[in-house]
Amino acid sequence: MITLLYDGSFDGLLTAIFEVFEYRYKDVEIISKEKFHQENIFAEIHEVITQPDKAERVLVKLEQNIGKSGIQELLKVYLSEDPELEALILSAIRQSIRHPQENILQNYADNDILKISKINKSVSRERHRMTAFVRFEKMQDGVFFAKIDPDFNVLPLIRKHFKDRYQDQKWMIYDLRRNYGILYDLENCEFFYPEEKIDLHRYDEKFHDEEKNYQTLWQRYFVKTNIVERKNLKLHIQHVPKRYWKYLTEKR
Repeated sequence: MITLLYDGSFDGLLTAIFEVFEYRYKDVEIISKEKFHQENIFAEIHEVITQPDKAERVLVKLEQNIGKSGIQELLKVYLSEDPELEALILSAIRQSIRHPQENILQNYADNDILKISKINKSVSRERHRMTAFVRFEKMQDGVFFAKIDPDFNVLPLIRKHFKDRYQDQKWMIYDLRRNYGILYDLENCEFFYPEEKIDLHRYDEKFHDEEKNYQTLWQRYFVKTNIVERKNLKLHIQHVPKRYWKYLTEKR
């Protein structure tokens, strides 16, 4: 068994997969350096240095074999943070090389492809919920700030949605679990990676006065429009799972 260690990035993973074919490795495992714990002292380690040109060559080949939509499916597997993501993506790419004329991502008789399909559904559902449940709050500096804690790493998947929708205001979305975010300054929409977690202690004291008034009005509106006789908590939770409530203004 040969263990390929990569830096955890998507380009790094694609570089590792390129080198699996380049060096004709058969029995391999790909693991990010962050997750690696060497248990077998006799294991052969191959350290991968991320090379964008190699990653690009893999993407070009994938686009030929499974199309851009197929690449998006594999990207969602990567963003799912599933413990088997490297093995699943390698399996799919190997199959696409063996059967370039087939739509291998629809071969649900294969266990790996079936799992890829299930992961895609889960990640897509989380992406949709993030676009629906993100709540921006205006801060004293005029920036609209939103904090999220998604089950999957969906920030790269929602970036375009918010950039297109909110072009006339500065905003920031911060992933509490993964300690990074997106910042839009009316010109650029970029990812940012703070060295330390953003301090949210006494967070509400940093609200703009307009935000405090807005939240009060919104909470009153929510109470007034709630028809007690038609309350269906079970159905409500199906549409708005409880794990999102702590970030919704109307649930405070």
